[in-house]
Amino acid sequence: MSLSAAAAATVGLSLSDVGWGHHMDGWGSGWWILMAFLMVAFWGLVIFGVVLLVRSGAWNRRGGGGSAIELLERRLANGEISPEEYRERRALLAGEPTDRERGGPE
Repeated sequence: MSLSAAAAATVGLSLSDVGWGHHMDGWGSGWWILMAFLMVAFWGLVIFGVVLLVRSGAWNRRGGGGSAIELLERRLANGEISPEEYRERRALLAGEPTDRERGGPE
């Protein structure tokens, strides 16, 4: 190899390494610790959020919540149960004796 070819190769190699050799100079060596901590904190928050959603059941709720009496009233309004059945079940929920227990009409 000639001297000019060796010089050109050396110059080419040194130019290709400009800016890559010491790109973290002046920042210190603790940045990787901070970045690792932030990555763990991020994934911890993601997992915490998923656990909260699973425990609360937020995605699985329908608008049909409420007390048992409200559900009973909604079923009566929708025609799913008769008025007699409504009165009997409401009495059971309220802890009162039903018509059957009093010997009333069935």
